[in-house]
Amino acid sequence: MKYLTLTLRQPRETRHPMQNFIADSPAVAREELLAWNILREASVEYLLFYVEGDLDPYRTAIAEVDSIPEYTLVPIDSRSFYAYVHQETRETDTDFRSVFARRQLLVVPPIEYTGEGHMRFTLIGAPEDLRSLLDELPERIAADVEEVGDYDRRHGTVAGGLTDRQFEAASVAARLGYYEVPREASLADVADELDCAESTASNLLRKAEASVMRRIVGE
Repeated sequence: MKYLTLTLRQPRETRHPMQNFIADSPAVAREELLAWNILREASVEYLLFYVEGDLDPYRTAIAEVDSIPEYTLVPIDSRSFYAYVHQETRETDTDFRSVFARRQLLVVPPIEYTGEGHMRFTLIGAPEDLRSLLDELPERIAADVEEVGDYDRRHGTVAGGLTDRQFEAASVAARLGYYEVPREASLADVADELDCAESTASNLLRKAEASVMRRIVGE
């Protein structure tokens, strides 16, 4: 199974009004679509977004979107919130999605909406479906391929940012009890299991921990 991470650049006139709001307003730093349910027979969508930014300007903007009859905004803290959105499917979105629907592809959440008005997401599927998708995207949409490769269980998770050796070191440390409180294994035990020097094991673990923490806090 292959994966493809790409960024799509759509003309302003075909983008969703909230995409244009995110592109234009400094009030929102990032928005991610976490989950969705599309009822095609009723042309209705239910969407869950995670948003980093100011809630009040977002509320003002979303209230003016004709295709969104209902929404609920739930604060997380002073700079982030969830947006649960009931939306009527737009004809523009139906045309865009038809290219994906004709193929056996799966979108891996989240879909990120950037400050430039672009969409960034990962697809998994057969190589021929991924290739043909890029060939048949509407001419008005530009696609930038960022990553392509074999999909594995770590892709898209906090562990996905680790090298294989860092992941191995963290896995060994966890299995031996290095992260238990109180600690059940020493750095020497981890190094012995990895067949490397303590300094090497320490370096691997520190880099793995730094990568994981950066992804957790969004830095």
